[in-house]
Amino acid sequence: MAQPTTHVPVAGAPATTVRVSVVDDHESVRLGLKAACTDAGFEFIVAAASVDELIAQLGGRECDVVVLDLSLGDGSTVTENVKRVQAVGSAVLIHSIADRVASVREALAAGAAGVIPKSSATKTVISAVETVARGDVLNNLEWATAIDADSDFAKAQLGRREREILHLYASGFPLKLAAQQLGIGYSTAREYLDRIRVKYVEVGRPAPTKVDLLRRAVEDGILPGLDPEAGDGR
Repeated sequence: MAQPTTHVPVAGAPATTVRVSVVDDHESVRLGLKAACTDAGFEFIVAAASVDELIAQLGGRECDVVVLDLSLGDGSTVTENVKRVQAVGSAVLIHSIADRVASVREALAAGAAGVIPKSSATKTVISAVETVARGDVLNNLEWATAIDADSDFAKAQLGRREREILHLYASGFPLKLAAQQLGIGYSTAREYLDRIRVKYVEVGRPAPTKVDLLRRAVEDGILPGLDPEAGDGR
């Protein structure tokens, strides 16, 4: 089996090559991000003006992260674009003007891994790509602001025990240890976790994985407030 491509780390670049594509309907943005990703040691795959173009150019090739503009000029919807990118096996990093709160919320609800403003420094964008490529949640100020500012972002109505289980489990505790911490049985903890997932599905914010549950816990204030510097990966 072929080993992952490696390169000599430069200025904090990742040890293994991250495969990146960009979807933005402004050519200058596409060219700028392509240059920045290449300089960071990433393997740049596709620069496209639409998700249709991205999928056509990928031609079945794998891509770890797609940096996706929030609003494209082809009439496509935010949810549609996020879901289609995820369907080809890529994580989605939204790159957009941060004041489009409703659209940011929609992208996060659709499963985007995070949001980075177009006003961000290049090194911040690169760090965000690395974070998303690792499968981590991008905890940054833009995410928190989008959630806090949008009163329509539906919160799952979790009971006290459910919130406690979610807090411990999403923080990294194995479910068995979380149950021990709360003085309940493993099967009871599992029932709470199943109920939590059902409640998030009911409000249109499914959380099938542990990473998804972490995101929901952060979004709903069950875990501590977000660090605006976390996007720098430090």
